[in-house]
Amino acid sequence: MSPSRLIALKRDGGELSREQIAWLVRSFVDGETAESQMSAFCMAVFFQGMSDEETTALTQEMLASGVTLSHPAGSAVVDKHSTGGVGDKTSLILAPLLASCGLRVPMISGRGLGPTGGTLDKLESIPGFRTDLSIDEMSRVVDEVGCVITGATTGLVPADRKLYALRDVTATVPSVPLITASIMSKKLAESLDALVLDVKFGSGAFMKTREQATQLAKSLVRVGKLSGLKTTALITDMNQPLGQMCGNSVEVDESLDVLAGCGPDDVRQLTVALGAELLVASGLHQSLEEATVTLCRQLDSGAALKIFRRMVAAQGGDLDAERSRAPEFLAEATQEGCLSAVDTEALGLAIIELGGGRKHARDEVDHSVGMEVLARIGDSISNGDPLARVFGRDVLPATTSMIRDAFEIGPNPVASPQLIVDRV
Repeated sequence: MSPSRLIALKRDGGELSREQIAWLVRSFVDGETAESQMSAFCMAVFFQGMSDEETTALTQEMLASGVTLSHPAGSAVVDKHSTGGVGDKTSLILAPLLASCGLRVPMISGRGLGPTGGTLDKLESIPGFRTDLSIDEMSRVVDEVGCVITGATTGLVPADRKLYALRDVTATVPSVPLITASIMSKKLAESLDALVLDVKFGSGAFMKTREQATQLAKSLVRVGKLSGLKTTALITDMNQPLGQMCGNSVEVDESLDVLAGCGPDDVRQLTVALGAELLVASGLHQSLEEATVTLCRQLDSGAALKIFRRMVAAQGGDLDAERSRAPEFLAEATQEGCLSAVDTEALGLAIIELGGGRKHARDEVDHSVGMEVLARIGDSISNGDPLARVFGRDVLPATTSMIRDAFEIGPNPVASPQLIVDRV
């Protein structure tokens, strides 16, 4: 086969067979197909798209490029994936919550790059917490605790790492088929029985519109089902941060509040909704309503918090050790009215300017910086009201202005947006 011929076929709108996609992926991983040729393939997919069958084939071949996890017989193995958002800390809560219900959760997460934070960065604000577990260590923690949250090992889906590097430099990251194959190949490598997806849209999400998020969610669910994995998705609003805390250490603190039966209502609502999907999919409950009751009980009783403590200890962390928090100052409103919109992406970028995120993959992260969002869409605002409590050091005036300007205040009342807008 010739990569040039396959690229031309796709560029002209043709459909590739499973065998052609398999050959292309394998030759790329083996170094026989040049990066320039694979970049051209990504561009062809970006403009022409892929059918469900092609996307599934690409997903399966990327999966086959590496090892997969294995689990002994027993309770169902489940996981969740979020497309990312500012203040999204549900993974920290959901993994131990599901484990407290008897499910096994081998959660492989990533770092933050861009305005949305990374789960691994948040957990690494806990002194000693390891996110570089080997496959054997992951299996041991899941067996002992019921859940683990760690980074991907080099043996899992190496084709995705190579392909993503090309997508990044060729501006083809937004391609729905390529996003789908990237996400689903990594989740299929976990050898799951069920998967729930949180696909976000809005000012703080990768997908800016509900229509874009729905398109991606449907693609992910279709490929999951074609791959034999029980998959559902929730479409959720990210036009303002999830919860109040945004950052690393401060999001751990807020997660602990939710695990203790307190915390912001929106964080609890979304976490429970995601968990209910998995309790039903795994057969532990027949209805989402029954599953919701169980999950709320596990939060309110402190059972999920106990599992989180055990997971942290099993991964080398000390949850009782002090987590530093940078000095605070208030960003205040300079006019009155109703908070009509939030540029959530700008808030995420402001945290990066404070040192709490990365502009480049190798940047160091200051876990102590972040912010507490004090105003929500629909709130009445007076001149001088605090909009956010910011935790930072040597804060530049431009960063303060970025935060203040992210809150749009208008003269007319605005309804608070619905958090969960659809289910796929």
